Amino acid sequence: MPWMFPTVIKNLFSRPATRRYPFFDTREPFPDARGRLYFDTSKCDLCQDCARVCPSDAISVDTKGQEIHYDPFKCIYCATCVQTCLQKAISMDNHYMLPAYQKSEETYKVQAARA
Repeated sequence: MPWMFPTVIKNLFSRPATRRYPFFDTREPFPDARGRLYFDTSKCDLCQDCARVCPSDAISVDTKGQEIHYDPFKCIYCATCVQTCLQKAISMDNHYMLPAYQKSEETYKVQAARA
């Protein structure tokens, strides 16, 4: 036990090794970090490729109502939908998102669906 004494003293007088979570300055994101999904409804043609490849079933497309339903709490941010979208209607940034306080599904109305 006495061999631990220098470590205990050092830890008493040094700064914490971790960051205080809600009270920290936002850092620059890592180069390949995955962030929020963005849908460009003017480019979407409701092909349903994004919903078909989504492993967590976070995206669903309603072709009759011309809507895209996205549930960010189901999303695992794998970016498969971004890579699959041929129209480049889905994009992803790499910025940090604050925690949400309530669950909500996002609905996007497609502006001009092409046949």
